Amino acid sequence: MPKLNILFTLFCLTFGITATANNLLVPYNGPSSAGVDTSTLIGKVMAGYQGWYNTEGDGANLGWTHWAENRRELFGPENVRVDLWPDVSEYDEDELYESGFKNEDGSAAKVFSSHNRKTVHRHFEWMKEYGIDGVFVQRFANGLRSVSVKRHKDMVLSHAREAANLNGRTYAVMYDLTGVPKGDTRYVRDDWKELRNKMKITEDPAYLRHKGKPVIAVLGIGFRTRSRDQGFTIRESLKLIKYLKSNKCAVMLGVPTGWRKMEKDTISDPEFLEVIEIADIVSPWTVGRYKNPESVGSHAEKTWIPDYQWCSQYDIDYMPVVFPGFSCHNLKSEHLDAIPRLKGQFLWSQFVAAKHSGAKMIYVAMFDEVDEGTAIFKCTNNPPVGDGVSFLTYEGLPKDYYLKLTNLGARMLRNEIPVTQTIPKVN
Repeated sequence: MPKLNILFTLFCLTFGITATANNLLVPYNGPSSAGVDTSTLIGKVMAGYQGWYNTEGDGANLGWTHWAENRRELFGPENVRVDLWPDVSEYDEDELYESGFKNEDGSAAKVFSSHNRKTVHRHFEWMKEYGIDGVFVQRFANGLRSVSVKRHKDMVLSHAREAANLNGRTYAVMYDLTGVPKGDTRYVRDDWKELRNKMKITEDPAYLRHKGKPVIAVLGIGFRTRSRDQGFTIRESLKLIKYLKSNKCAVMLGVPTGWRKMEKDTISDPEFLEVIEIADIVSPWTVGRYKNPESVGSHAEKTWIPDYQWCSQYDIDYMPVVFPGFSCHNLKSEHLDAIPRLKGQFLWSQFVAAKHSGAKMIYVAMFDEVDEGTAIFKCTNNPPVGDGVSFLTYEGLPKDYYLKLTNLGARMLRNEIPVTQTIPKVN
């Protein structure tokens, strides 16, 4: 036995596993506060929660993941991939990690890590404060093969589960199949089996359910990329979805914008619609598909309304995706502020268009996505300066403006406030 313990310890040290990691995939036995109705997606505005930000010194041993282009080098002016800078004025010192950037006063600019329990709890406290119903916690399937990356995902999910319960919010797992090679969707099946059997995640009071079943979301089926179609096959996808359905789950599919006609961003495969037809919820990805309020209206008329009608015929719920703006200048050297926020008008126009299209639920991309400038959580108007690096700001609006605006969108969806083209007063 002592020899086995030594070998296990060496294994853990090699892969960066701590003793606490062994306790992540266990049932939640803590308190659960009353809050949002976790039994249905109807009337919900849910955000995506990436939870993929790591820093040196956060305990994950993953370096500056998603802050920096090269995660093993210092996050600084020569090594950056984010376009928005989070406002960290409310974070405690044990949540902050020094970057290689400098603030205007010469002090070191700091950022957070999603690995930090206190930070994930803080984000869910904001959701409660600003009336955000909950989030889809992202689990990128490509990372499930790595012991250290999977451990981080388990850590974030464990923190999110606890925080959702304590703050009366809801959450669900979303698997992103982007970049998954042929044959590797089996990692999703095995991971979900582990979450259900060990974590008992679908028995958790805060876990989102719909029509009596726990919700499981799968994003990435049917997408066509610039270089090639997705790696995994539609037949493989169909097998995965059937497995999840046999698990008595309500399956939500994140699909391309042109899914219904298999056009534009969608692969052409006669079996693709078979996958759609057995889904419980369809949520077409729209980030970057329109760029201003005028094109939002056109998109709703040409795409969202007929999509909604098609889904109604098959008794499938429809969940449009909205986003506040887009920019990936530091990530892909593209134009800064490629899709301007227009001080909230762009996002608000999508809430209105989704409502007019018949939507009963809406997905906001994203809560914490600063890589591509789609975050709705608190970001600063005073990012680090100089060194030839440019960042977006919230155009002088309060740091919590988009949290408040998202709440207004949810209230409008639920008919608690009138539908207006102009943004209601944001208090």
